[in-house]
Amino acid sequence: IGPNGAGKTTLFNLINGQLMPSAGRIYFFEQDITDLPTYRRAHLGQARAFQLISLLLNLSVLENTLLALYGTTPYRFKMFRSVNGFANVMDRADITLKGLGLWEKKDETVKNLGYGEQRRLEIGLGLALHPKLLLLDEPSAGLSIEECSEIIEIIKNLGEGVTVVIVDHDMDLVFGVADRIIVLHYGQIIADGPPREIQADPRVREIYLGIEE
Repeated sequence: IGPNGAGKTTLFNLINGQLMPSAGRIYFFEQDITDLPTYRRAHLGQARAFQLISLLLNLSVLENTLLALYGTTPYRFKMFRSVNGFANVMDRADITLKGLGLWEKKDETVKNLGYGEQRRLEIGLGLALHPKLLLLDEPSAGLSIEECSEIIEIIKNLGEGVTVVIVDHDMDLVFGVADRIIVLHYGQIIADGPPREIQADPRVREIYLGIEE
């Protein structure tokens, strides 16, 4: 967490390979990934949901799901065979969409879905890749209280095999799911610890919450 301009999304861009660092190195499970492109980082186990929806809006829910799953398999090099011809990919798409409650809308064009459904699909597709690290940039942006609760449940029900890093201004979401909170201010870490410790930190209250002792 941190105020606007603190460097939260920039940090995500560096981890994910959208930006190259001007100094220092980036390690992912002890592997130096500083010079790797984004797609290589995805194959190593990174997934990301952006603040702005990055789905293919003119394709169907199922087509978006198949493309996401297909892109991380060896089949992606077989350009002249229909993606529908790979039974295991279809099975994974089936499981993914049913888990998200979107199977009944699999043939619906994504642009016709509600915003909350689009957000749920994008996060679900990231999880369907079985990542080691899932980056969620403002997952609650534009969502109703009910839709935000659905996102919280998705995150809470994840297994221990995936680490989720969230940037969000919704404090109910952050303090409801986080085991550890890092507070950024002008690119510097000013606090790092469990939620209760962060809530009680006077620097956080003054700089981020605008409360002066």
